[in-house]
Amino acid sequence: MRTKYYYLLMVIAIGFVSIAAKNAALPADIIGTWKYLISDVPPEYESGFFTFEQKDNKTTGYVGDTEKQEMKELTVDQEKVAFTVENQAGVFKYSFMQKGDTLSGIVSSQYGDFPIKAVREPKK
Repeated sequence: MRTKYYYLLMVIAIGFVSIAAKNAALPADIIGTWKYLISDVPPEYESGFFTFEQKDNKTTGYVGDTEKQEMKELTVDQEKVAFTVENQAGVFKYSFMQKGDTLSGIVSSQYGDFPIKAVREPKK
């Protein structure tokens, strides 16, 4: 009888561990449109939008709302988000930590490193 309970407890414990491991491996909930603000830059570069989408089981993203620039090297690892954007002004590397509906981080370029914060827009 005792081995039956021991076996049952082991099955339950293994179930909890595998559920926790599965949830830890999930990417951050990043899908949606985010409005960003960059500090210490000229006004024309201060704000804009990021859009993250799920396509074919892959997360993709764009910067801008009218002239969209594709995010390159996009990685979403739990609460860490990083990507690169290349345009005529240079290469820009974004690195964030996500807490709910807020992304906080740094955008790095040949012009320096600048604090950036993005907030998820409400779903329409």
